[in-house]
Amino acid sequence: MSPRTRPSMPEAPWSHLPPAAPLDLAVDAVRLAEEVAALSDLTWRANRPVSQSGLGAEDAFDWKIIPLRGPGGSARRTDPGGAGLEDHRDTAALARCPYHAEVLSQIPAPLHSVRLMALGPGAETHEHRDGRTNFPWGSLRLHIPVVTQPGAELVVGGRTYHWPAGRLWYADFDRLHVARNRSPRRRVHLVVDCVPTLALMALFPADFRAQLPWSDVLLARETVPLQRFEQEDLCCEIDVPANFPDWSDDSGADPAHSLPGAVQMVDDRLVLSIAGEPRFGLVHIGNAEFRLQGWTDERTVALDLMRPDPVARFRVRRGRFTDEQVRVVRSVRSPSIGPTCSPATRSPAIGSTRSSVIGSVRSSAIESGAVA
Repeated sequence: MSPRTRPSMPEAPWSHLPPAAPLDLAVDAVRLAEEVAALSDLTWRANRPVSQSGLGAEDAFDWKIIPLRGPGGSARRTDPGGAGLEDHRDTAALARCPYHAEVLSQIPAPLHSVRLMALGPGAETHEHRDGRTNFPWGSLRLHIPVVTQPGAELVVGGRTYHWPAGRLWYADFDRLHVARNRSPRRRVHLVVDCVPTLALMALFPADFRAQLPWSDVLLARETVPLQRFEQEDLCCEIDVPANFPDWSDDSGADPAHSLPGAVQMVDDRLVLSIAGEPRFGLVHIGNAEFRLQGWTDERTVALDLMRPDPVARFRVRRGRFTDEQVRVVRSVRSPSIGPTCSPATRSPAIGSTRSSVIGSVRSSAIESGAVA
């Protein structure tokens, strides 16, 4: 997002925390390593980044992955996934690793991607950040070293770490970091992306939790079921802030501009379509508010359709800070018409890309229950 349109966000109140911390979960690294060795018939595929624009080019250095859980359960996707139309699912490789599955079941948090990540001898990543990966975005990237040795290091926030095998570790990968392997053997970590919960936070060291600004931790919210008739009654046509689909980075889109969109029933579920294309599954988290499928509560859309002037509230969060863009709902489904918006109720503005902004609310605190 350009400086002209970027919301004014406060300094990160979590930046004083240590860049990394061991969690209170120890496992049998030998058993993990034996299961990894038994996957020798599988292909370790090159890491590929992903963004709202799709999959990027494969990394050119020796940075290889076997996915155990990922978008749609694909064995070929080495990326961690993102917001879209797919859930994270177990891959066939995880079925061959029962002890890995047992270890994962001990992590008390909703799991997104889980990958075995191997860094070859002499390999080193470039210095980078993993965007939107830490407490304020509701996504933590945890590591369990499986095969490691001196010389296999992570440099996070200017500090160098060598993590011993068999322990669950947290690091703030939104800080600049480098992974490097100066040893003659391959280094393998089990890398787990998950959504923080209070039970997971209890595994952090007491001194870490004592410094943690809890109001900046975006905790997981439970999925709330909807009846079929409720889903159908939430179908509508709306304009979408131009920057809302940009879940991976700041594209420079102006949030004052809009894209034509609709909430529709597709394959018995609600999706957010943009310019006629289904883009995001909608996961209900209560009170007609939805997060994007495969993502966290970092961005949600709340459908306020019961008022005389129905609106949609598009929310993007960063810790306790919320940017809310409000759009007029252009039409609401008639109960007697199918799962899409009723043509009879469409206003003359339908099909126009004219912005229907009626407000922009930026609050400095999220209501209790959204973030703890």
